[in-house]
Amino acid sequence: MESLTPSFHVKPAFRSAISSTRLVKPSSILVHSNGSSFHNKWKVSVPWTWSRSLKVETKCKDQCNGNHIQELIESASKRALGFGVSAALFFSILSNSPALAESLTVAFPVSRAPEVNAVQRTLVEAWGLIRETFVDPTFNHQDWDLKLQQTMVEMFPLNSADAAYKKISGMLSTLGDPFTRIISPKEYQGFRIGSDGNLQGVGLFINIEPRTGHLVVLSCLEGSPAARAGLHQGDELVEINGERLDGLDSEAAARRLRGNAGTTVTVKVKDSGHNFCIREVKLPRENIKLSPISSAVIPHRLPDGRLTKTGYVKLSAFSQTAAEDMKSAIQEMENQGVHSYILDLRNNPGGLVKAGLDVAQIWLDGDETLVNTIDRDGDMLPIKMVNGHAITHDPLVVMVNEGSASASEILAGALHDNGRAILVGHKTFGKGKIQSVTELHDGSALFVTVAKYLSPALHDIDQVGITPDVQCTTEMLNSSAVSSLEADSCILVAEHELDVKESKGTAS
Repeated sequence: MESLTPSFHVKPAFRSAISSTRLVKPSSILVHSNGSSFHNKWKVSVPWTWSRSLKVETKCKDQCNGNHIQELIESASKRALGFGVSAALFFSILSNSPALAESLTVAFPVSRAPEVNAVQRTLVEAWGLIRETFVDPTFNHQDWDLKLQQTMVEMFPLNSADAAYKKISGMLSTLGDPFTRIISPKEYQGFRIGSDGNLQGVGLFINIEPRTGHLVVLSCLEGSPAARAGLHQGDELVEINGERLDGLDSEAAARRLRGNAGTTVTVKVKDSGHNFCIREVKLPRENIKLSPISSAVIPHRLPDGRLTKTGYVKLSAFSQTAAEDMKSAIQEMENQGVHSYILDLRNNPGGLVKAGLDVAQIWLDGDETLVNTIDRDGDMLPIKMVNGHAITHDPLVVMVNEGSASASEILAGALHDNGRAILVGHKTFGKGKIQSVTELHDGSALFVTVAKYLSPALHDIDQVGITPDVQCTTEMLNSSAVSSLEADSCILVAEHELDVKESKGTAS
């Protein structure tokens, strides 16, 4: 919560003091849904697994040679001696190049400060994970081995863990990917609480806008303190409790927004409207229940005069309970005689990719491809359902907008490209990257972009977004309407599209 939760899958903790990684041949596995009431499963080809030992195993690029490695060793050793320390951190470099010995040892200076020493260990863990899994094998066109050496040496004279962690963050920032980052143990606990569906905060989803680097509002939970204060999508966060947010990532900003219910937090925001004025808002923190589903039955009269019922389901985030909550909502509306559905993903910033895939299974049958991932080697790996059985085959419209991101885009693409739904609204945010999350030995967590994804029809999403079949305005109609749903012009457009499907007798 309070941030755009990235699309991710969780890897086991990487716990050896100095651990190794080993690439194994790609394998295909069947992954079952977590939900106890789901018996479907989806299939994904996995290109690596982890093994543990007391070495960091790396592979030299073609241009790697013995002189380069020897220079690295000599340089590191000289720096270690130059600091006058008796302890050093050692790791082995193994190479498949016949010109090199099987194993070489590199020494780095180890800090006398115990807390910095511990972060040096975390640095090696993070570096190794990045080296073997980061989606860009050129590491943003830099020597990643040398980057470890430089960062380790920069860390040596520091006196605090916070300063040392900033060095890791600085190293990760050189990758040019804002979604690859490290967060502290406390921040990781907050992240896990948000994914579990409960937190104390202000009900605000924020993210870094890739083009500007600014922290912007993606959406506010309906009825939350942020929504009541009038914060809107596109507003830029400038300060939290008097502190500027320059250079702060979304998770760090989210941590400042969270806090005990009953306390307050003061934010300055730059209005996204035409005047771009900066205003200060004091927000009370409350217990935020991230029940991601709200639903309603909308009575609807068809052009031929018949009265029908449309089921409206709004999914605000992809938490662990999203699929189960949606299944319950749909089954309840099926019992009420609903004949068609509107799935509202507007301002849904994403979350757990697996939750998005499980939600897709509610609407799809068979062995459909849900999403295609592209790994660091450029290999495409489709993720498919296995013997899926949809709860309902009633006509479906999915609504999206600029605030629909990440797992929302995966779900919208899966339903659209498989012919299950019409998309209505505005072009989506355009986040087409998937992160892995690994808990490190000290309880911190490393988020690594490990793949890009394409829709089932191979449409690129990253920084492009998904363009809906039918555009609609965001205006609320004036009216005599009896509810806010009936005053929503996009819902009227969605109902019209359902009427068209009904008149054509199109089954989906």
